[in-house]
Amino acid sequence: METRATARTVLVVPRKARLVMNLVRGKDVKDAMAILNNLNKKSARLIKKVLVSATANAENNFKLNQDNLYIKEAYINDGPIMKRRRIGSRSHIDRHDKKTSHITIVVAEKN
Repeated sequence: METRATARTVLVVPRKARLVMNLVRGKDVKDAMAILNNLNKKSARLIKKVLVSATANAENNFKLNQDNLYIKEAYINDGPIMKRRRIGSRSHIDRHDKKTSHITIVVAEKN
């Protein structure tokens, strides 16, 4: 069995979040939690929330044991871009894009 959790439209740049996601992809849930607890990045806190949600879905919905779970799939897609204006040089208006992400984690039970 596999369960999934998704956080949509999270205010973190996808390129920066993928650096953290590459560290935990394919690992056991306990190892991934240890890695995410020791990283001092915003994306690590957000990925940890999604991982906790995915493991809770596995435990509550399918009665799976947390010790046997691993991260089967983990990916970050681009979300919508919020376009904002900011004063640039010589009083011109510059665009300031705030990029968002969709974080998805799929956990499965080891055989």
